[in-house]
Amino acid sequence: MDLNCINTELKSGNEKLIFNGKNIDFSLLDFWKWSVSDILSNATRGKLAEFIVATALDIDLKIPRNEWQAYDLITKNKIKLEIKSSAYLQSWFQKKYSNIIFSIKESKEWDSKTNMLSKESKRQADVYVFCFLNHKDKKTVNPLDLNQWEFYILSTKEVNNYKRSKLSINLESLKKLTNPIDYENIKNEIDKKALI
Repeated sequence: MDLNCINTELKSGNEKLIFNGKNIDFSLLDFWKWSVSDILSNATRGKLAEFIVATALDIDLKIPRNEWQAYDLITKNKIKLEIKSSAYLQSWFQKKYSNIIFSIKESKEWDSKTNMLSKESKRQADVYVFCFLNHKDKKTVNPLDLNQWEFYILSTKEVNNYKRSKLSINLESLKKLTNPIDYENIKNEIDKKALI
C-alpha cells in the first residue's frame, strides 16, 4: 500500500464525475460553481484574497494552492506570506457591519511528509498581508473589483511587536502601524516589508 503524499495537478474543470467506468454529465467545473460561487462568504473570500495577492505577485498559478503548508503563499524570492481577509459585509443577513478583525495567532507547522506537527508555535510567514474588502453596500459589493479592496502589509517582526493582542489585530490598530495600499502596489510593499 502506497501512503505517500499525492502530487496534485492543476485541473481544467472539464473533468467529469465517473460512475460504473463511464463519465456522467457533471464536471469539476460544475462542482466549483456550486461550491465556491459565494465569494463574499468568509471561507471563500479568504481563498479569493490569496488568489488576488498571488496575481499581484505573479506567482505561478499552474501550481495548485497548497492548503496544508504553514503559510499561504511563497514569492519567487522565497518570501513566505500569510494572507488574512476581512469585510464589513457578509453573505448572510446583518443588522450591522461586521467588525474588521484579522487573526494573527501563532501556529505549529505541519509536515505533510511525516504527518507531524512542530513542537514550537510561532508565526510561520515572513510577511502578513491583511486584505480588507472595504465596501458597505450589498447592492454593489463585488469582491472581484480590486478597487473595493485595501491591503495592509506588515512584516512578521512588526506583528510580533504588536502588544495589544497576540491573537488578533483590528483595522484601527493596523492603520496606526501602516498605510493601506492598492492592488498595484502589493509587490513593492511586500518586498520592502521582507527587509524589516
